[in-house]
Amino acid sequence: MNRVDRPIIALTGATGFVGQAVLDAALAAGYAVRALTRRTQPERKHVDWVGGDLADTAALAELTRGAEAAIHVAGVVNAPDAAGFEAGNVTGTLNLIETLVSQGIRRLVHVSSLSAREPGLSAYGASKAKAEKFIMASSLDWTIVRPPAIYGPRDKEMLELFKAARWGVMPMPKEGRVSMIHVEDLARLLVALVPGDGERIGGVSGQIFEPDDGKPQGWDHYETALAIGWSMGKRPRVIGLSHAMLGRVARLDNFLRGPRAKMTLDRAAYFSHPDWVVSPEAAVPAALWKPRIETREGLKATAQWYREQKWL
Repeated sequence: MNRVDRPIIALTGATGFVGQAVLDAALAAGYAVRALTRRTQPERKHVDWVGGDLADTAALAELTRGAEAAIHVAGVVNAPDAAGFEAGNVTGTLNLIETLVSQGIRRLVHVSSLSAREPGLSAYGASKAKAEKFIMASSLDWTIVRPPAIYGPRDKEMLELFKAARWGVMPMPKEGRVSMIHVEDLARLLVALVPGDGERIGGVSGQIFEPDDGKPQGWDHYETALAIGWSMGKRPRVIGLSHAMLGRVARLDNFLRGPRAKMTLDRAAYFSHPDWVVSPEAAVPAALWKPRIETREGLKATAQWYREQKWL
């Protein structure tokens, strides 16, 4: 046990992009963390690593033992078929729900996605929407967070856009708008939600929140491309891609990279949707949380991190 009189958060997905930021935020907020991992991790003060995954019910029982709450970050964002999303995002979430109930732990903060608003568009969105329904039907004290596009250090998904900006040409969806959020702002929110309605602030239990960087109406894709280009010291040529063209790109990416493809047909359908802007009605109470990181500066710092890590 690597803990000294700190309340425990059970954290899934702790080794991923968002999960690492949540781990840092939880420790900074005075929690100890019991974190699920598939691989051996270096020791860290106030962190207990639990070997296993969301299919391992024994590992989930150990993960949640004595925890004050769980933050469920783990999930599948890219899979070759619907079954992959179902296993990671639905069955895994069900396993965690059942474990929390059996352990008598009521509080769950769940990371979903804006894609859950449009489950008919993609298998990913459908799996996230289904997981939400199981959480809402449970006896848990839950809060669901639907982040928009997340960026920041360690992110391998948006890295592709920074690489494109480096070469001066950025293919983007032709139409539509998207909200964005820095991973550190998202992590602070998830940790701030842990107490639920029992402490500090009311009105968060049983709620679905859609946080962002505070930019009204989000970013159109042309703006996004220019902002990423600016972070790289470039003014890229932006090429607007239709739904059909995105589908062709997905097929080409699948041909070239197979299971490692970043642009799948599922993602092409998702990206083609014109409205991935957060809903004002689902805003987080300002007394609890506000974004701190201005997106252009955040993108610039992210580009610098990529350079320092030699990812670009």
